[in-house]
Amino acid sequence: MSLTKAEALDIARVLTEALPYIQQFTKKTFVVKLGGSAMRDTTLFESFARDIVLMKLVGMNPIVVHGGGPQIGDLLARLNIPTKFIDGHRVTDKETMKVVEMVLGGSVNAEIVSSINRSGGSAVGLTGKDGQLIRAKPVQVDHSNLHAENDKFSDMSCVGEVEQIDTAILNAMVDSHFIPIIAPIGVDSAGNTYNINADLVAGKLASVMEAEKLILLTNTKGLLDKKGSLLSGLSVKDVKALVDDGTITEGMLPKVKCATDAINSGVTSAHILDGRVPHAVLLEIFTSEGVGTLISNRNNN
Repeated sequence: MSLTKAEALDIARVLTEALPYIQQFTKKTFVVKLGGSAMRDTTLFESFARDIVLMKLVGMNPIVVHGGGPQIGDLLARLNIPTKFIDGHRVTDKETMKVVEMVLGGSVNAEIVSSINRSGGSAVGLTGKDGQLIRAKPVQVDHSNLHAENDKFSDMSCVGEVEQIDTAILNAMVDSHFIPIIAPIGVDSAGNTYNINADLVAGKLASVMEAEKLILLTNTKGLLDKKGSLLSGLSVKDVKALVDDGTITEGMLPKVKCATDAINSGVTSAHILDGRVPHAVLLEIFTSEGVGTLISNRNNN
């Protein structure tokens, strides 16, 4: 289909405006966390894949960490296995862990790899067990949240947190044309497998890989104030105040924790984006407007 002159000029304008950002971020690492819910909209999922491929083609180094909560929940429901969340973590016993590993390390990871490869990229799927990429340890849970009536949900034996990340595999990929796609499953020294919150894995990866940006795609506009309005630019101190006064709660807590931890570890900025917006990643990186909340260490002193 041929373009009109106006359409061609519009494309040229967009590319020209993106050029300074491309120059600024060439050879920089970006850790992008994709939630499982974003994969349910085929159009958005495919636009995400093209965004990642474009980033790699213009010289950036994207690393994708994915969740898969809705897909895990669907399979658990079909298997009549009850599920519950505590402190943002899925309660995971050994039976549930088998499902988590099947979904995250299998179907979801493979689907993302295939989508990126169809879009012209060279994606490679990994779990934290591959090459002992993610060394895990049992998560520390606030047991005051466990009540007598919830005894059946008290087994958190397979819920983990990141203890250490071996960056050798990732560095080799970043220095090549491959795009790592990582499922948030870790392993301890004894070979035990752990389900780890994908946001926390993404944040830790951003820190150890000295990433330029940590990007978290969500199914909300970003961080909101108590009136439901978007908070577009925040400092780490701002975020702490919003947690303390109860503005940020529940499922958003792991996201802001990994974001602020990453920034405190040297990552330049973290972005909590509305993944329901087509090409949200490119809009955030290549435009001044953005599509979510940017968190940086401005005004932290």
